[in-house]
Amino acid sequence: MISQLRPTLVVFTALTLACCVAYPLAVTGVARVLFPGQAAGSLLERDGKVVGSRLIGQAFTSPRYFWGRPSATAPMPANGAASGGSNQGPLNPALIEAARGRVDALRAADPGNTSPVPAELVTASASGLDPDIGIAAARWQVARVARVRGLPVAEVEALVARHASSPPLAFLGETTVNVLMLNLALDELRK
Repeated sequence: MISQLRPTLVVFTALTLACCVAYPLAVTGVARVLFPGQAAGSLLERDGKVVGSRLIGQAFTSPRYFWGRPSATAPMPANGAASGGSNQGPLNPALIEAARGRVDALRAADPGNTSPVPAELVTASASGLDPDIGIAAARWQVARVARVRGLPVAEVEALVARHASSPPLAFLGETTVNVLMLNLALDELRK
């Protein structure tokens, strides 16, 4: 029995060091050399201060900014430490009420906008951390953002167009806009 225990412990220790120490260090080192921004979390800075990551959505509620998809993470929206959805089905009264409340908030922020509210602005994603919205959801908010900031609608529309990203293959998805990057660019317009 002892003769079998020693080789087992040696193999266990060797595999643990190789798989849990050497391999992660090697992969992290290569990533930091080849992809430094991505390896650091795709963080965005303003004036030397980290303001977020382009990979994690943030909860914007001021009418001066574009709003992203709602988040059902707890204890606060867009909580990167607690990714997850509400797990409410389409017939759940709480989900229906939450969607109605979100539509009401969007309508209150922009009472002149009578076009249908895009579904992604009232339904939370499965992760609750989506950083992007579809181009239609961004365009739906252009008039409100332009009015509140005192900017020409055409200027805000052009900003949205500049920040739009098409999928690598057109049939794989829709054109999207990263909300945090768009809002940061919006703040730079009149500096």
